[in-house]
Amino acid sequence: MRPYSPYWLFTGLFVISIGVWSRALSETFALALKNDAYTHLLLILPISVLLVLFVWRKQRLVPRPSYLGGVVVMGLAGLLVLCGTWWPEEKALTSDIRLAIEMLAIVVWWIGAFILCFGGRVFRRCLFPMLFLLWLVPVPQFAVNRAIRALQKGTVTFTCDLFTAVGIPAAQNGARISIPGITVEVAEECSSVRSSTILVVTTMVLSYLLLRSLWGRTIVIFCALPLSIAKNGFRVFVLEGLAAQAFPEILDSPLHHRGGILFLALALGVILGLIWIVRRLERRTGATAGGQLLPLSTSAVS
Repeated sequence: MRPYSPYWLFTGLFVISIGVWSRALSETFALALKNDAYTHLLLILPISVLLVLFVWRKQRLVPRPSYLGGVVVMGLAGLLVLCGTWWPEEKALTSDIRLAIEMLAIVVWWIGAFILCFGGRVFRRCLFPMLFLLWLVPVPQFAVNRAIRALQKGTVTFTCDLFTAVGIPAAQNGARISIPGITVEVAEECSSVRSSTILVVTTMVLSYLLLRSLWGRTIVIFCALPLSIAKNGFRVFVLEGLAAQAFPEILDSPLHHRGGILFLALALGVILGLIWIVRRLERRTGATAGGQLLPLSTSAVS
């Protein structure tokens, strides 16, 4: 491979970005290791790289550098850095918002470098894997707190509805659920924000790989949002129901403390079932939002 090939150029630009944003990257991955709400950040970069390689090999893409387009997008990354640097002192940014801006800048830099080295046509073919990198931007804490409260509220409401549906009277008081014999509280750490985020991220990847139409992918991804609440509500329903009936010790068992992965697996099973149904509909309709069923490797990105 010649030193001035687009692959070497992209490698150089990537290495430069690691040096420039090393602090932001280390803070982001440290955040992912210590905070459940950000665990998914560890998965994004390797998944995106694998998806790019999958598309590249599937379509035998040929680089055609687009220097102007790439420089323009990389310039946007520079503007983001300047915005964070020159922000008025009297309206100082919090550390989490500043980190989000820095991570958005590095993702934009990578996208610009990709366009510069490989061209706009290749970028369009790899649109989903490249935009998937935006998941690397850590959501500011105020938005995470709102999401946790929404998950708490949705979980409590869904759990009460489940008890009512099976004939058990249930009362809701804030984050507490009362049924005859027991009252439990859905605390913030029980909101299942980590597994809910992983469910949405995984659903996006599965729908991209297994479905052909834009409408089909959209339906499945949107279904993952309420399903993330339903799976947690079902978990509380099972635990509280068993505790009220005969097994109060279950609230201090591994099923309570580490059983989230089991209910996440159940939710993923529902997603796979939905994908199977949508695939059958795709075969019957033979159409996407654009009117034509596109091959897996080119749909929604060309």
